[in-house]
Amino acid sequence: MSASDEMPETTPAETDGSDGTAGGGHSADAGPPLLRVVRGEPDDAELAALTAVVAGLAANGGDDGEKRPARSHWADRASAVRRPLTPGPGAWRVSTFRR
Repeated sequence: MSASDEMPETTPAETDGSDGTAGGGHSADAGPPLLRVVRGEPDDAELAALTAVVAGLAANGGDDGEKRPARSHWADRASAVRRPLTPGPGAWRVSTFRR
């Protein structure tokens, strides 16, 4: 693929003038930028919503790959579910006693 076939870079909607990062350089810490707008022109509300979602997902931690412990048979509610009643002689005895 030649350089002329590649898509041209678009100008970010909000930049601080140095590296094309969103937010205008008003970061509280000097770490890497959280987001970078590479296409389109989002307004301040859209950037705020996107930042809130990404920050929430990062704070959540996501899936660590750890498996949850298996549920014990004592806690399994399926054993408490009663079998359907079947009509017939002696059905009342079967309804209270397990087979």
